[in-house]
Amino acid sequence: MLQLLYYLFHFIHFVQPLIIPICFFSAWALIILVAWSMWTAARDSVSIAQQMHQIPCTGCQYFTNDYHLKCTVRPSVANTEDAINCMDYQPKTNPLLY
Repeated sequence: MLQLLYYLFHFIHFVQPLIIPICFFSAWALIILVAWSMWTAARDSVSIAQQMHQIPCTGCQYFTNDYHLKCTVRPSVANTEDAINCMDYQPKTNPLLY
């Protein structure tokens, strides 16, 4: 038992000078990974937001803005990515009438 403690003590004594550089590089690697993850999340969010802003449904005269029936022509497509190139899109002529 004492021999095992003796070897453990010598192993710790041998590894001790390496702990500081290992911790230093590990900490910086963790910081770089977190920053990279935040950057990719922000980049993906911006690209999705740009795509969602291309949906023209709110400016269409057939859009009802009611969650029961969003669109009178294509209710299953309204406010989705499929509505980006909707063939039935008609711009509102007078927004105060709708």
